[in-house]
Amino acid sequence: MYERSSVTELAESLRDELNRYSVGGKLPSSRSLVERFRVSPVTVSRALAQLAAEGLVVTRPGAGVFRAAPRDGAPAAVDTSWQEVALSAEGDLVPRSVDASGVMVCLAAPPPGVIELNSGYLHSSLQPERALAAALARAGRRPGVWSRPPVEGLTELRDWFAREIGGPLTAADVLVTAGGQSALTTALRALAPPGAPVLVESPTYPGLLAIARASGCRPVPVPCDERGVRTDLLAAAFDATGARVFVCQPLFQNPTGSVLADERRAEVRRIARAAGAFVVEDDYARALAHEDAGPLPATLAAEDTDGVVVHVRSLTKATSPSLRVGALAARGPVLDRLRAIQVVDSFFVPRPLQEAALELVGAPSWPRHLRTVAAGLRHRREVLAGALRRELPELTLPHMPSGGYQLWARLPDGTDEAAFVAGALRAGVAVAPGRPYFCAEPPGPHVRLSFAGVAGPGELAAAVQKMRGGGGSEA
Repeated sequence: MYERSSVTELAESLRDELNRYSVGGKLPSSRSLVERFRVSPVTVSRALAQLAAEGLVVTRPGAGVFRAAPRDGAPAAVDTSWQEVALSAEGDLVPRSVDASGVMVCLAAPPPGVIELNSGYLHSSLQPERALAAALARAGRRPGVWSRPPVEGLTELRDWFAREIGGPLTAADVLVTAGGQSALTTALRALAPPGAPVLVESPTYPGLLAIARASGCRPVPVPCDERGVRTDLLAAAFDATGARVFVCQPLFQNPTGSVLADERRAEVRRIARAAGAFVVEDDYARALAHEDAGPLPATLAAEDTDGVVVHVRSLTKATSPSLRVGALAARGPVLDRLRAIQVVDSFFVPRPLQEAALELVGAPSWPRHLRTVAAGLRHRREVLAGALRRELPELTLPHMPSGGYQLWARLPDGTDEAAFVAGALRAGVAVAPGRPYFCAEPPGPHVRLSFAGVAGPGELAAAVQKMRGGGGSEA
């Protein structure tokens, strides 16, 4: 069972039993709870901390845990109806409502017992937990670790990112960010004013669409095929909209897994330069290449001679959801604007986190971890794809990726996508619907199936069997 599920269930059990104790009454010892519920001491500690945060128990070091006195009276009713008017003021030039549903599908924890095929992160079994703990411990001993870092980020970490991105970039061209999502937000705010069109791949990452809309921008789709964005349609989209930004994922695109074809790479940069526009390159999955991926193409930024490309990179996907350290790289005046927006928004990324990231990527365990992930993701991809072909042959896989963590599956024409997703959840499997990946009408029903967030390949085969037998294939 996942640790968080154990904590939730234990907290619920203890919450139900609190009425057995008088106010101030002492609860059983942690050792007793470990033995009774057959959970780890860490699970007991976290469950009791949750109850303490809810004000239900009081912890007294050296004495134990006691039932807390109930709060006086019920919470006062609050009339918030006025906010509906304030949040929809007619004076706004652009909509301010934010739809985070597409992002929440990949962030919300499913109910206990549900297999996660909608996760956007590595399962703990694929995360470098020991290496992260060791890096954090070493970082904590560094002199000045709690002092204020440069607003651009630690020079050594920026230099590491510059080398990873490649080409003529140096540390002076890089800003350290709080993960990839933060970097994308900063980039769009710097490059596209409210109300402006932003060209995006279709389909594309829902988090990008949420960022664009939250910034008041209008995402405009540019269709992709198995070789990446269609450059003929990209040029037409620039001409038709006057857009000054195109956001793309040239390597292992989310959700399709496609890689931008060699002959289209220079064409993307040429088209953007002719339009006087920027290309935001979201290189989120370079560290998630599979064992059989072969040599990876260089980044668009490494081949950029005109300052067209603004590059986004993150350590989060290949490590842990909580190591929110990424980078923005650009050359020219745009870098000053990116820096200014980041400083206004968040000042800087906490230095202890930057120091830990630097310790992690500089350790001998880092390349070993990447090799482990590459082998693990390849095996999981093959297991999931094989199970789908055997058990759900009506789902088609237009492209078999050699990197990333997901399969993009086309449902049969006429399938009710929402019903399929709901049926899968009833059967005990959480999948991501395809609709949020399109900013306009989708060409057909799809689902995205992640193979990174499960405990092992066995869960992938079990998930497909559950979908077949439990209603996931309903139209």
